Amino acid sequence: MDHAAAQPTLNQLRQTLAGIDPSHAPRLAGVERLVDIAAPVDAVLGGGLACGALHEFAPSAPVHLAATSGFATALAARASGDRKQILWILTDYAAGEGGGPYGPGLDLFGMALERLLILRVAKPVDVLWAMEEALRCRAVACVIAELTSDGSAADLTATRRLALAAREGVSAQISGFGLLVRHKATVMPSAASTRWEIAAAPSRPDVYGGLGRVRFDLSLHKNRRGPSGRWIIEWDHHERAFQQAVPVAVASPAFNRPDRAPWVRAG
Repeated sequence: MDHAAAQPTLNQLRQTLAGIDPSHAPRLAGVERLVDIAAPVDAVLGGGLACGALHEFAPSAPVHLAATSGFATALAARASGDRKQILWILTDYAAGEGGGPYGPGLDLFGMALERLLILRVAKPVDVLWAMEEALRCRAVACVIAELTSDGSAADLTATRRLALAAREGVSAQISGFGLLVRHKATVMPSAASTRWEIAAAPSRPDVYGGLGRVRFDLSLHKNRRGPSGRWIIEWDHHERAFQQAVPVAVASPAFNRPDRAPWVRAG
């Protein structure tokens, strides 16, 4: 195919899609900000995790919920800098199931307690409403919303509203950085820009044989900007930054439908 000839058609398709769902509209130059993770992950994400967007996280198993919350905490701290507030929204039931943010742990992820606001509400629908409003608030750098189970209230319609609110926020020079934490992975469709499954990975002992840096096993299952992949990264609490620990794999982007993929013999 002639790529020069295909470009106008591609642009036309993007404009049509943006008319159907505004969250797919092309981003305005100069308003987007990226939160870097680690070099190989950022390369797949187009430079980092985009602000002005909704991102979803879920544990690969219930035992990894704490690791999932920790990863979201580190991202929120890196996105907020040293000025704006971070809002954490959860239901009373979610707080009972997974516990609340732990002060000393937050400090190791670079999140100062004086910049953290915790909002507890009664129902999941209240979580989504509060998140949508907060994504448009100039005083808030990042919004973390936590839903129990697979968060069925955050369906395609609800996540479209959240994605649009995040985009409107970044267009108004607000961070618009939305992190949705589901207690269980789901196959429901979502308007999130990225979807992740998180697990804790074994750390490398320090020179004295004690506990080493915190490690995360990241599986990126959805990425609107490119391929998916898997990485093991670690958090340096001194530098307040991620570092790659073990390379795993990156999948090529799927240009064709799965039923058209060639058969490959295993073994």
